[in-house]
Amino acid sequence: MVDFSKFSSLVDIALYFDTPEKCKEAIKEARWGDDVVCPYCGQHDCHKRKDGRYVCRNCNHNFSETVGTIFENTKISLVKWFMAMYLISGHKKGVSSMQIARDIHTTQKTAWYILHKVRSLYEQDDSVALEGEVECDEMYLGGREKNKHKNKRTAHTQGKSIKTKIPIFGMSERTGRTAAFAVPDTKAETLRLYIGQFVADNAQIFTDESKCYNNLKEHGYNHHFVNHSECEFANEEGITTNTIEGFWGALQEDGVRNLPFHFTEVCSALYRRGCV
Repeated sequence: MVDFSKFSSLVDIALYFDTPEKCKEAIKEARWGDDVVCPYCGQHDCHKRKDGRYVCRNCNHNFSETVGTIFENTKISLVKWFMAMYLISGHKKGVSSMQIARDIHTTQKTAWYILHKVRSLYEQDDSVALEGEVECDEMYLGGREKNKHKNKRTAHTQGKSIKTKIPIFGMSERTGRTAAFAVPDTKAETLRLYIGQFVADNAQIFTDESKCYNNLKEHGYNHHFVNHSECEFANEEGITTNTIEGFWGALQEDGVRNLPFHFTEVCSALYRRGCV
């Protein structure tokens, strides 16, 4: 992956990577440096052809910089790929495919494809806990009963019922990283297991007033909450869950695929055990 930290804006990306050739050169440097390696046999005896591709003298395969990467056989301009990668890695609350489609001028379907290809590059390291100020929240994914045909509606599924909905629990650092999981339920004991695994012991935890978080202080966590039921969404002490709420908003705008899913990095994001 290209180190986007040296670019301060999307304009910088667009001006620097203004041709597919420059993008390919960046891929080559990130992948092989100065020593091109054949992706088929692993040998270093390769040279560049006149058409810009490479040929391996050992196995005689022709290949380009994109073989074996997320860009292989793509019909989408690499310039747009690089702009999309900057957008994905530059939004701490995540970015939806709808937003990417608007920013790089593609269809939403194409943007969704790029988004999930990029997210697949980021693995979750379970040994690294979320630190600092961490917001936790739960949500429920599933169609509203009032939007269904009368013959397909299920009774008593309002609120936090999981008869027809999937409960999702998310934890988000205010500095960027987010992890979210499909969970069996949102009981206090269940959520505390996830917090214990993915949140550092010295972190400050911010939640809403839900009863499923009532026992966090009893278990030694530095817990603060905001009372949404009284229309309190932030206070002077900086207690809020706006970061994780923004993450849910991006998720709901994008739709969901392949549950259970697992978000990790790419700023707020992303994915190995089944993904959005």
